[in-house]
Amino acid sequence: MNRKILITGTSRGIGKYLVEYYTNIGYVVFGCSRSKVNFDFKNYTHFCLDISDENAVKIMFKEIRKYHNHIDILINNAGIASLNHSLLTTIDTIKNIYSINVFGTFLLCREAAKLMQKNKFGRIVNFSTVAVPLKIEGEAIYASSKAAVNSLTQILAKELADFGITINAVGPTPIKTDLIKSVPAEKINKLINKQAIRRYGEYIDIVNVIDFFIQPESNFITGQIIYLGGV
Repeated sequence: MNRKILITGTSRGIGKYLVEYYTNIGYVVFGCSRSKVNFDFKNYTHFCLDISDENAVKIMFKEIRKYHNHIDILINNAGIASLNHSLLTTIDTIKNIYSINVFGTFLLCREAAKLMQKNKFGRIVNFSTVAVPLKIEGEAIYASSKAAVNSLTQILAKELADFGITINAVGPTPIKTDLIKSVPAEKINKLINKQAIRRYGEYIDIVNVIDFFIQPESNFITGQIIYLGGV
């Protein structure tokens, strides 16, 4: 297969799982996170950077271009969340969430598209969340940052279509990762009970959607957001 894929937020959780999954089926995988990683998968290259740092992002893509010429797929998995009442939310929290979830996602999309357009082929998958349609109390900033990602996805889909690049988003339900480990169980259960299928999401649920979006036959599917769990 030898397709080249870049995944953000690969130090743990969903990102690490995606690295293992795609390297195991023959992809050349690049990953990035703010921290170093202690795993060593075949055909995997890791970059340490903050995805909201424009210069660092450009340097990463320069390295990828220099040694590998192009990428085929970008998965914007990196993201942070905060569960706080709006009256208790600080401006620093807002800046941090938007820096990673919105600015970082945009920077990766922009730089990846520059590489992809040369081959007239590209697949970009962004991460949304069911917190957007469910409008959950305490997630005003997190949900609004992901609503911005939805808008980016749909508008960039139109801007990038002429280059053979599709861009879609997957909106996971709660998954047992570090992102929600500090959230009280009763709040998570309340959210899950709003879903048609009342269970935690699994990594494979997300991969199933990503695989659909990135296959060559999905070249007529762009600007779509698929929420998991039936919300």
